[in-house]
Amino acid sequence: MVAALGGLLFGFDTAVISGATHALTEAYSLSPSLLGVTVSSALWGTVAGSLLAGIPADRIGRRDSLRFMAVLYLVSSLGCAFAWNWPALLVFRVIGGLGIGGSSVIGPMYIAEIAPAKWRGRLVGFFQFNVVFGILLAYFSNYLVGLGCFGANEWRWKLGIPAVPAALFLIMLFGIPRSPRWLVKKQRVPEARESLQLIGEEDYEKELHDIIESIDADHAQGDSLFDRKYLFPIFLAVSIGMFNQLAGINAILYYLNDIFAQAGFNKVSSDLQAVAIGGTNLLFTMLAMSIIDYVGRKTLLLIGAVGTALCLGGVAWIFHVHQHQGYLLWLLVVYIAFFAFSQGAVIWVYISEVFPNRVRAGGQSLGSSAHWIMNAIIAGVFPALAAKSGSIPFAFFAAMTAIQFFVVLFVYPETKGITLEAMQKKLGIS
Repeated sequence: MVAALGGLLFGFDTAVISGATHALTEAYSLSPSLLGVTVSSALWGTVAGSLLAGIPADRIGRRDSLRFMAVLYLVSSLGCAFAWNWPALLVFRVIGGLGIGGSSVIGPMYIAEIAPAKWRGRLVGFFQFNVVFGILLAYFSNYLVGLGCFGANEWRWKLGIPAVPAALFLIMLFGIPRSPRWLVKKQRVPEARESLQLIGEEDYEKELHDIIESIDADHAQGDSLFDRKYLFPIFLAVSIGMFNQLAGINAILYYLNDIFAQAGFNKVSSDLQAVAIGGTNLLFTMLAMSIIDYVGRKTLLLIGAVGTALCLGGVAWIFHVHQHQGYLLWLLVVYIAFFAFSQGAVIWVYISEVFPNRVRAGGQSLGSSAHWIMNAIIAGVFPALAAKSGSIPFAFFAAMTAIQFFVVLFVYPETKGITLEAMQKKLGIS
């Protein structure tokens, strides 16, 4: 639960900007392109954070790296609240992005390494649960702040509130053990045994033996992430990260209020409908978490691809004909439900499963960074594209999710119920 709180801050910091875009546009006289820069600035920090997170994760450990991410979250929230000009706001959003990117790599990695195989999908999925719970909290927080009549400083309150959960996250991280797999990798076997006992591993001696055997083999081989034999896991991690964003999820979450405004809804109505969408996101993530270890990752991805493609096609049609705006909320709610039930619940689980111990930190960084690079590009160009034609972005997202269906159907392997050590044998990595 504690490690997964990084996901809550991930979600909160990611979505809270949606309630401040209009105020920031007025405060700093931003054009649609500059608004895209403002929103995507955090995402370029996230790209850097996800690319670099594997370094501290390997050197100082998963747990201590999460503590550093908590500090970045705290500094970013306070800095955005007290930003004295637009460039300062961008700097603090980049710092927050570093925390988001780092925790998106290290949080699922830590959980995957402490979780028994039979529970791993649900436990890593709890990170995603906290992401969507954080998104819901951000929307609800924006709605409450919007009722508070803070005037020109309203956006500062919205962007500063995440400092509270960031401080709690930092404090709680001082009560969790280190990853036993990282400890074995650092030849601290007695501590690894103690960690396995603390986390409730039933046959901890056998588990410890398997980890030692796997990591000894890793040391003997001494290969790197970009060796030829890792091309397939790299493809799986990078493609699932890219498809996650090509479905349009974060563009919709970041600009949700603007999307509703373009369809004719007022400010308070937009905030309330954002809360409804956040609640749907949370509900269907919980449903997916409850069955992911029974149904499997691949089946959820296939179901979600069909549902999201149909809903996005419907949204594109509404903006193309400029009619039937009353259906917009329902289409977006159903879209969020399908996304949360599939890609939203699966992505961080899947990336954490397909790499062996010796390259997991680097592999997870690569998959996560592909996700964030695509996110930054889409978030940066979405306002300008939507201003020209509201239908074009949604038609593109619909086409991408249709393509994903066939890639998953014919290429992706199922990973449920298999230990991390056995997974590399299934993928043909010796």
